[in-house]
Amino acid sequence: MMQSRTARIRALAQHDVGEAQRALAALLGDLFAMAPGNVRINVDKYSLNSLNGFFDSEGQAYFFKFHQEEREEGMTGEYYRAEILSRAGLPVDQPVHMSAQPGEQILVYRRRTDPRFSDVLFALDTEDDAGKRREAVRAERNLSARLLEVYLETLHPVTVAEVSAEPIHRLFYERLIDADTRLSPGGRLADFYVGKPFVFPGMELDWDRFSRLKFVINGQLYKSSIGELFDAAAARLRPDRLADAGGVVAHGDAHNANVWYTEEAGRAELSFFDPAFAGSHIPTLLAEVKATFHNIFAHPFWLYDPAIATETFRAQARLEGNLLHVDTDWDLSPVRRDLLEVKATALWRPLLLELKRRGMLPADWRAVLRSGLFLSPTLVMNLRAGARSHTPASSLIAFSVAIMVGSEPDGGADRVTDFLDLIDPESASG
Repeated sequence: MMQSRTARIRALAQHDVGEAQRALAALLGDLFAMAPGNVRINVDKYSLNSLNGFFDSEGQAYFFKFHQEEREEGMTGEYYRAEILSRAGLPVDQPVHMSAQPGEQILVYRRRTDPRFSDVLFALDTEDDAGKRREAVRAERNLSARLLEVYLETLHPVTVAEVSAEPIHRLFYERLIDADTRLSPGGRLADFYVGKPFVFPGMELDWDRFSRLKFVINGQLYKSSIGELFDAAAARLRPDRLADAGGVVAHGDAHNANVWYTEEAGRAELSFFDPAFAGSHIPTLLAEVKATFHNIFAHPFWLYDPAIATETFRAQARLEGNLLHVDTDWDLSPVRRDLLEVKATALWRPLLLELKRRGMLPADWRAVLRSGLFLSPTLVMNLRAGARSHTPASSLIAFSVAIMVGSEPDGGADRVTDFLDLIDPESASG
């Protein structure tokens, strides 16, 4: 299959930024009849599968962004249906130019100077400030309240065909399977991990051994191995199995690098941009999974800033038979703990209560959420040390967090079980 123009530009940006910027200028000119100048691609730690940057045209300053997946030319579903979110009443920045087809997809916005919510929260991870944290959490609570309204207003039964047509599966199931055979392991799972070495402090393991080990994290044994969690996700997150909890209008990939943080008169408001995976029939249980993981459990530092995580946190490993013992002092920062409480009480709990009331909540909803949470970090980037930006220590933290969100502990509790217990309709108060 011929490489698309966005794929070529993203590949060029890894080693020849100048040529990538020239190719991008040509793409913008072809698509939108513009005369782009001063094209600059940003070096952005949050753009794991996308590119963004700035350019000028006829005296106006613009911001561009596009998402690009490997082998996306053969995938189904259309990118960038921003109008879906706007019609539903969600706060979303509207592009001035848009191309939505895979291989040619790109959004162009008027350039703005507001920070992204991810930048605000990174500063709070680095140095906590009670007042700024309180305002950030208040903004998140307001956004969650609006999201809940939209989810409850748009919640509806869906067909397998409707669910399968949504592009959100590119973030989950499509990254597990081979594009031709439609079997797992394939896609990023095969590219990143199968047959590859895993280097942690003081040890190196091959995939066959590593994928079968059970983790013991700070003394807590977890039931499922990495390999078992990938297998479970490949079975349960198939699009034809995700119609059971209905569908909603959703952004689908609302990590906080896709959220503007706007302050006026000392009050902050949040608004979305880059709705690459927005849809009208997003499986309800997947709608907030990426946001829950990437805005909370991916921090502080280990996913997007592994060098800082390596300097900040301790992570050690030792083998004992088929057990991988991990000792680490990594934990959620105060602002991430506050955001988790908001996400649980202001969004997930009332949403699951409504699903239960309508008879639309699958008995295995915890397993669905865990599979989505597990795939969020493991297939968004290669977590192996040396493959991209991870060190042995940050890689160990990364896979440990993936295990914690993906697997039930064998007795005991952790932050994830506390979160799931809090949102459980059987135990949560209305």
